[in-house]
Amino acid sequence: MEIRKKIIEYIRINKVSTTEVADCLGKTGALPNVMPVNRGQFHVGKVKWVYAYNESNWDVHAQVRNTEKDDIVYIETFQCGDRAIVGELVSKYILLYRQAAAIVTNAKMRDAHRLIKEQYPIWCTGFSPVGCFNAKNNQPFDEAIIKDRMKNVDGSIMVCDDSGVVIIPKEQITEDMYQKLIAIEEQEDIWFDCIDRRKWDTFDTVCLKKYKN
Repeated sequence: MEIRKKIIEYIRINKVSTTEVADCLGKTGALPNVMPVNRGQFHVGKVKWVYAYNESNWDVHAQVRNTEKDDIVYIETFQCGDRAIVGELVSKYILLYRQAAAIVTNAKMRDAHRLIKEQYPIWCTGFSPVGCFNAKNNQPFDEAIIKDRMKNVDGSIMVCDDSGVVIIPKEQITEDMYQKLIAIEEQEDIWFDCIDRRKWDTFDTVCLKKYKN
């Protein structure tokens, strides 16, 4: 099995949290200020990177047409200010008709009441009724950014839960990362056994690791 699929399947089956994944990444990897629209949801998948710029969502409409089933669509915005990037219509198209696993963006969303009512799996920085314009940009997007993101972000792995979103970079989608995920799950089992069954305190468990003696 391809290592990316192997990692995604392990995280999905074992519900490995963003907290645990971030620990495997040396306590890094979180997208700043990105939180779930709806609580109690958990998704992991391959990233489809999508860009938007200059207060326009024209390019989002164009890029999401080839979204694959179970992708996590990551809409990264540039120079879009405080505007919402998309709302219910685009979300429904991506999630229902393209069968994406989730939508993640570093921007705000609109139509909050509908996104909440439909329980859409979306992670964003907040809400605004003021959206981006459906207008084609006169200037092309920065090719250096596209090259960088296609190399490092598109095809990476995102894990999304109530704590936010963590991204596993492509260079860390390795057998070593897979083993780290297994190890941290085993460690969590041991720690909870120590405090629940053995009635140890967290200092003996986490700091002194007396279970190793």
